[in-house]
Amino acid sequence: MLLKEMELRHFRNYDHLEVTFTPGVNVLIGENAQGKTNLLEAIHYLALVRSHRTNKDKELVEWHAQNAILKGKVERQTGTVPLEIQLGKEGKQVKVNHLPQSRLSTYIGNLNVVLFAPEDLALVKGAPALRRQFMNVEFGQISSRYLYNLSHFNDALYQRNQYLKQLRSRQATDRILLEVLSDQLATFGSEVTAVRYRLVKRLEQWAQPLHEEISQQKEKLQLKYVSSLMIDDQSEVADLQEQLQTLLRINIEKEIAAGTTLVGPQRDDLHFLVNDNNVQHFGSQGQQRTTALAVKLAEIDLMQEQTGEYPLLLLDDVLSELDNDRQTHLLTAIQDKVQTFLTTTSLSGVARQLIKAPTIYQIHHGQLSTVAN
Repeated sequence: MLLKEMELRHFRNYDHLEVTFTPGVNVLIGENAQGKTNLLEAIHYLALVRSHRTNKDKELVEWHAQNAILKGKVERQTGTVPLEIQLGKEGKQVKVNHLPQSRLSTYIGNLNVVLFAPEDLALVKGAPALRRQFMNVEFGQISSRYLYNLSHFNDALYQRNQYLKQLRSRQATDRILLEVLSDQLATFGSEVTAVRYRLVKRLEQWAQPLHEEISQQKEKLQLKYVSSLMIDDQSEVADLQEQLQTLLRINIEKEIAAGTTLVGPQRDDLHFLVNDNNVQHFGSQGQQRTTALAVKLAEIDLMQEQTGEYPLLLLDDVLSELDNDRQTHLLTAIQDKVQTFLTTTSLSGVARQLIKAPTIYQIHHGQLSTVAN
């Protein structure tokens, strides 16, 4: 999978940009606040219809414009796929092959990306919500069915939580509606849980040898999906659905008192164990960074395994956060494998030595110019 061309209009500080990218490593060099991360953000948005930096789409539109437009041509094994997003006050409009898409689940997956930014080093030691978001973003690109079930689960969860608040305040008394919402939650939640468990197991298989190599065979990494349901390799979706229905029924009085749903995949977590110890609580900073790096690299192989296409890799100023050894492992692992977009203030040291024939773009005030190696 390659992003061959991209066009931006009124996105962040890009009034109008048309750029062609190369299949290898595309290096975006510039001082701070010149637009290099904005361009990486645009690629991320073209893939996922969401920013990794803000939840407010209005911040993405150039200050004097009404709408922003992003276009890209993606080369896949099946041919070239034009993508387009327009965002503004009316919301988002997305197109694939020039045809409007009514659901994001039919758009997402046409361009897959793995983002590695300094904040991703907090994936291991951060809050559970970060790890749930990580699973949702990565697994949603792999499986349109996962994205569909997750969307319907979130809708049912919102409605159920709103109704629980009404029951708590005695604005509502009808528990039949609550039972209906609970059934919907269990239906979609069991599907979400099953896919998460399966793909976490596959992610572990890819991450383990990477982690062993980076740690020089001294450490073994394990990934554990921590669910409110009893789940193993033999679990069926119907069994998970029945379990979740039972838990919702058992906890109903507590949930009314709390005004929120207390069980389900919205409460689940992903644990990283190094030599059987939870690295979040007992690992050194070096172990946490090695784990995050191994998991990010494993995402690339997992996506290729599940979709038949390698994703794009977006490295947002992450080299400055890694020591030389980890930089070496990262750059060696991706060389000649995936199309990569790397932002930095300068290309030097290990990166300069290891990246073969990079295409370098100098960015200044939202303008790009190609730099000779």
